[in-house]
Amino acid sequence: TEARERRVTRRALVTGGGGFIGSHVTDQLLANGYAVTVIDDLSSGKRDQVPTGATFAELDVCSTAAAAFVREGKFDVLCHLAAQIDVRKSVADPAADASLNIGGSLNLLEAVRQSGHATRFVFSSTGGAVYGDLVEPPTPEEASKDPQSPYGTAKFSVELYMGYFARVHGLDCVALRYSNVYGPRQDPHGEAGVVAIFCDRLIDGVPLTVFGDGGQTRDYVFVGDVARANLAAATVKLPPATGVDSRAFNIGTSIETDVVTLANILKEVSSGSSEVTYAPPRAGEQRRSAIRNDKAEKVLGWKPRVTLHDGLRATFEWFAARRAGEQA
Repeated sequence: TEARERRVTRRALVTGGGGFIGSHVTDQLLANGYAVTVIDDLSSGKRDQVPTGATFAELDVCSTAAAAFVREGKFDVLCHLAAQIDVRKSVADPAADASLNIGGSLNLLEAVRQSGHATRFVFSSTGGAVYGDLVEPPTPEEASKDPQSPYGTAKFSVELYMGYFARVHGLDCVALRYSNVYGPRQDPHGEAGVVAIFCDRLIDGVPLTVFGDGGQTRDYVFVGDVARANLAAATVKLPPATGVDSRAFNIGTSIETDVVTLANILKEVSSGSSEVTYAPPRAGEQRRSAIRNDKAEKVLGWKPRVTLHDGLRATFEWFAARRAGEQA
């Protein structure tokens, strides 16, 4: 009973908690007895997606106000999900991407350092974008890093900064390298946004556009499983960091799925009749991507539970219900 009471009083801060993944992480923490505060500048997140039960503050993670909030809040865990998430935007404006994804993260890390509190800093990194095309999937955490976009470069830079803060200042940092996350509440941004785009097109009965030959693969992981990974990373006892990869965990299924297969599964679970059409390939698109998850299972006790069929069905049903609600 005493242990459970201590658990209930644990305080968590989720940045980007009005967004796709952040709102699910907030749900998971609330369901496990955390007192959760969400900060989000609502530039892409939505106020109505912040789960009931969480305290909300509209703040930009790059701001001095956000730093003061973290410094004075003395949270037990900080799940940092606020980010610029679009690879294409990072290519178009690398400086803006770095300003938010590196600058905002450093602002929070420094605030945790100044707080003097033993906050566990759980960072949402990327497994799809840090490794590149030079390694055979599924990729382990120790593989060489060769980001092919400013987005991937910025995310891995934050991991390197976390290594510095751990080594020099003793901060307790964990990086979760997600594969391509999909599920309810998703906006059609980035590569995993193809699921959201296809769901909308199936509802409208219009063709599903595949770029190139459709043979490019991704590792699709359901957002509910990603939320559970954040809970595990927030609570599991870990040994001290011994290098940047030691506190990094791939969060994916280890399974490659090509775009044409993805489209066909969605057509099956939705009973949709949209045809698949092809468009010219997009320049610089990674050909294959999947990440090994055995380290997360061994150390965090986490593994994905939701199959692609079940996850896509749940996702389509959410999009269909949302559309029905809009039309009611």
